[in-house]
Amino acid sequence: MHDADLLTFTDLAPEQPDTPETGHSRRAFLGRTGAAAAAGAVVATTLTAAPARAATKTPRAAAVRAQAAPGLPSAASVKALEKPLVDHEIVELASLLQAGEITSVQLTQAYLDRIAAFNGPFEVYGDNGGYNTFVRVDTAGALAQAAAADTRLEIARRGGDPAPYLCGIPIGIKDSVGVEGRTAGNGSPAYANNIAEEDATAVARLRDQGVVFLGHTICSAFSGAIAGNFAGNAWNKDYIPGGSSQGSGAAPINRLAAAAIGEETGGSIIWPAAINGASAIKPSLGLGSMAGVMPLSATYDVLGPIARSGRDASLLMNAIIGPDPSGDPQTLAAPTPFPVLPMTAREGGKPLKGLTIGIPQTDWMYGTGAGAGVAPQSTYDADHKAAFDRVRGELEALGATVKEFRGCDIASFGTPEKDYLDGDNPYYQNPKVLETVDGATITPQLAVTYANRCEISYIEAVAAFAATQSAEVRAALTTQYGRRAGNPPAPPVGQPWPVPVTLEAQANLVGGVTNAARREGERRRRLFIENYQRSLDEAGVDFMLVMSIGAEVGKRDPANSGNGLPLRRNNQIANNISWPMVNFPVGRTSKVGLPICVQFWGPRFSEPRLVQAMIDYQAAHPEHHTVFPADPVAAAPKTLSRALRSQPKQEPLDPFLDNDPVATEIAVIEARG
Repeated sequence: MHDADLLTFTDLAPEQPDTPETGHSRRAFLGRTGAAAAAGAVVATTLTAAPARAATKTPRAAAVRAQAAPGLPSAASVKALEKPLVDHEIVELASLLQAGEITSVQLTQAYLDRIAAFNGPFEVYGDNGGYNTFVRVDTAGALAQAAAADTRLEIARRGGDPAPYLCGIPIGIKDSVGVEGRTAGNGSPAYANNIAEEDATAVARLRDQGVVFLGHTICSAFSGAIAGNFAGNAWNKDYIPGGSSQGSGAAPINRLAAAAIGEETGGSIIWPAAINGASAIKPSLGLGSMAGVMPLSATYDVLGPIARSGRDASLLMNAIIGPDPSGDPQTLAAPTPFPVLPMTAREGGKPLKGLTIGIPQTDWMYGTGAGAGVAPQSTYDADHKAAFDRVRGELEALGATVKEFRGCDIASFGTPEKDYLDGDNPYYQNPKVLETVDGATITPQLAVTYANRCEISYIEAVAAFAATQSAEVRAALTTQYGRRAGNPPAPPVGQPWPVPVTLEAQANLVGGVTNAARREGERRRRLFIENYQRSLDEAGVDFMLVMSIGAEVGKRDPANSGNGLPLRRNNQIANNISWPMVNFPVGRTSKVGLPICVQFWGPRFSEPRLVQAMIDYQAAHPEHHTVFPADPVAAAPKTLSRALRSQPKQEPLDPFLDNDPVATEIAVIEARG
C-alpha cells in the first residue's frame, strides 16, 4: 500500500480563494528554499559562526550576509535574539542559512542530538520513557541531505541559482507518508515491512526545496485514535499529545524538529497542534496531493504543516501546494495558480480591518452533553473561556469585527416527512437510509466513504500486502480492516461467532454500494457544504473563530486512549465539508500549564485569508508562540516488545474519538438501534 492510487471523486464545488496583497510571488518564496545540516553540535547549541570555509566568500556572498532575503528577517536581527539554535522559527533559521551564519549539517546535528537525548527508544508503540516523538530516524540520510543543502546554499551565495528558503531545514513527517526506501508504518508494527517504493508527492516537493527529513514521527495505531498515548505531550510527557499525528504535533514544540508534516482525516492535524501548542494549517481538500500517503478515508484525508509559527507553517504549505493530475486528481479542483500564502504580517495597528469574524452559537462540536443549539463557549472550562474572550477582544483591537451568529447546526437532520433534507445537516450522521448492502445500513456518509474506498482499491491493497506477510500480521490487518459477512448480531456471551472476520467481506460491502446511493450521498454532502456557506453569507461572516479543545486534557492512559480527552466530539466536520482550518496558541492552563489554542475556520480555499489573519495576530501577540517547555528530567528508557500481540491498544472506548468517519458513522447507527 504505497500510495492512494488514482482518485476520481466528485468535485466539491470550490470557492475562489482570497488573495491578500502580500507583495510576493510564489516563485519568490519557492525559488529560494532548500535543506542543510551541520556536524558537531550539542543539544544546547546556540548560534555560532559557520565553518572556516566561509573565509573564502566572494564580495557578493558578504553582501548577502548583511541584508535580509525578501520575506525573511535579517540574520543580524536573528542573532540578536540570543536563543538556542533549535528554538528558532524556520524563517529565522532560513535567514541564518541563506547568509551562511550556520550550516544545515550543524542544525541537523543539533536536532539529532536532542532526539538522542529526549526521544527514547524507537519503534515503541507505547510509553518508551521519553517523548517518543519519532518512531524511527534516518541519521545518515539526514546528514547527507544536510550536506547537499549546504553545497546548494554555498553555490547560491557565490552567485549561482538561489537556494529556496526551506533549503537545509530539518523536519519530521508522519508515519503514514511514503519516503522512498523507508518504512511507512502507520502507527503499527503490522506495517513494519511496508517500504515506500518512491517519495509521496508532498515529500518529493519538499525534497526539491532542499528540506532535510530527520525521520518519521509516531502516529496513533492505523492513524485511528484522536487522543493518542504513544507519544508524550511536548509540555509534559505524562499527558496526552493528541492524535493521530501525535509525534508531528509535539516535534516543533519539544524542539526535536524545526517542524513536521501531519495528516488529517478527522482532527489529526488540528488536535495534536492544539494540545501541544503548535501553529498549523489543515488545508482544503485538493490544495495539496495525497499521492503516496496511506489513506484512511479518501476525500477526507489531507496533509498539512505543524510548526512553531504561522509564517513557518505557511512557508511549508507553499511548497506542498499544486496540482498532481496523475497522482491525485482531487488537486485539479483548486484554483490554479493558487495565490502564495503570506509569510509576513501586514503593517499598521489595524491589520484585520475589514474582516468580519463569526463565533458560531450552534456547537459544531456537538456532543459535549450540553445538547443541540448550545453555544460552544458556554461549555469551555474557566481557563479556556477566559482565553477565548480575551482573544476576541484582541482581534477586535486589531481591527476585526467579531460577532456571534447562529452558524450551522449539525444536529439538525430534518424530518422523515421531508426525507431528512429540511435540516441544516443532510449528510453527516444523518439518519436517512439509502440502501442496505450485505446486512449493513448505508447512510449518505457511508455511501460516499465506501464508494471512494472502492475506487482506490482500499481493502484490496491491504489484502495484497497482508498476503505477503506472516500469519500474525495477516490476522492483525484482517481484524483492523475486515468484517463479518452478512453483518450478523453478536452471539450470546461466551459463544463463538458463527461467521469469521474477513477482508473479502469488507471488500464486498465497500464495493456493493450502488451508483444511485453514491450520487445521492454526494448530493447531500454538497448540500451540507452549501448550508454551511449560507450560514456565513447570511451573517456577513468571512470566517469563524472556534476552539476545538475546550478544557485541559488529561494524562495518558494506555488502556483507554480517550480517557484524558475532553469530549469535544465531531472533530470531522471541517473534513466533511473540505474546508481549511488554522490553529495557533493563545495561552496556557492554570493547573498544569498546557497550551490553549484557537482556530480560524473558513470556506474552501480561503487559506490565504486564514493564514494572513493568524500571522497578523501572532505579530501582535508573540508571547504565545515563542515560548517553549523546559526539557524533561532524564528518565530510564523503556523498551517494549515489538510483537503485535504485546502492543497496547489505541482503541478509544468512545467511538466518536476515532478519526475514521466510517467508525463514527457505524457507532451512530448502532446507537440508534
